[in-house]
Amino acid sequence: MYVIAKRFDFSASHRLDLLPEGHPCRRDHGHNYVVEIHLAAARLDHHGFVTDFGELAAVRNHLMDTYDHRCLNDVLDQPTCERLAKQIYEWCAGHLPVARLLHAVRVSETPSTWAEYRGEP
Repeated sequence: MYVIAKRFDFSASHRLDLLPEGHPCRRDHGHNYVVEIHLAAARLDHHGFVTDFGELAAVRNHLMDTYDHRCLNDVLDQPTCERLAKQIYEWCAGHLPVARLLHAVRVSETPSTWAEYRGEP
């Protein structure tokens, strides 16, 4: 199985209201998010690719239009990395011309943490 990934980034704020009082993530705060779109294929195409990375161009526009410099609480209930990864995965599955190759979406809030959603089997 071949797996490729393309990385995108955006900046946004959020708060996690379900956390206990005093938890720092319950307060309004922001992150420079990194989103990775992972595609997989058992065979390479005639160019020797899983796909051309240009097929993911629409993801950049979607992330900028939907999430960049916004409060994620206005876009998603309890906007954790896990929920954000699932929401972006579902958008990709419904909008990308290479959706059949979609393997996973990974979202990071910091360089040392990430959450990944792979969809239902």
